[in-house]
Amino acid sequence: MLLDYDRMGWLKIALLGFTALVAGFLLLPVIFIVLLSFGSSRWLAFPPPGWTLKWYQELFADPAWLDAALTSARIATLTAILSVTIGLLASFALVRGQFAGREILRGLLLTPMVLPVVVFAIAIYAFFLRLGLGGTSIGFVIAHTVLALPFAIIPIATALEGFDRSIEDAAIVCGASPIEARLRITLPSIRIGIFSAAIFSFLASWDEVVVAIFMASPSLQTLPVKIWGSLRSDLSPVIAAASSLLVGLTLALMVLTALLQRKVRT
Repeated sequence: MLLDYDRMGWLKIALLGFTALVAGFLLLPVIFIVLLSFGSSRWLAFPPPGWTLKWYQELFADPAWLDAALTSARIATLTAILSVTIGLLASFALVRGQFAGREILRGLLLTPMVLPVVVFAIAIYAFFLRLGLGGTSIGFVIAHTVLALPFAIIPIATALEGFDRSIEDAAIVCGASPIEARLRITLPSIRIGIFSAAIFSFLASWDEVVVAIFMASPSLQTLPVKIWGSLRSDLSPVIAAASSLLVGLTLALMVLTALLQRKVRT
């Protein structure tokens, strides 16, 4: 018999308390980084002796940091576009297709979620060296698209499975072509799944560091790679400011996705 959450009594309070402790433990390092980005100390010292916006001013005044941030945004945007396009086509095939090996194909497409990232990074680095794609924007986008594809397929396929196909069939009966019915009926109906896929794919590229380290070059670095490199040579609070920017955009996009999903449900 499943437990009724509303009838758990004191266990309910204990469960809430334990959940809050776990959430606090996971969020504490992020909170420290954000606080350090506003500290007046020249080094990463906690607690900060004072508060300042100096490190954010230095961050936005440094062309190297801005170039890394713009590179991350450009690669993540291209990755999201490719991932959603491929993920949309793959989702239609996986949800509506009737062919041998469909589940095997699904497993292969979702493999990047369970494969250790460092294994994938070494393999694609060696492969791209042979193709001359190492340290190039094209190589970055291809590698990140492979990693982001599962995060596009899952929400789109889930939305497609929950869509009533009879509505699409009714549009075809009324005279619409199959392609027109999918463009004007199906895609608008699963728009939240597509939007979620775009956000998750963007974030999978925006936050990725392991593959980016292997793919980077002196003239092409994403923001996580720039942060990683700076940590090895300097412990300036500018690093904390850049990390806060990375986390802030991620949090903003996740909140936006949650609000849109909530709006559609209501």
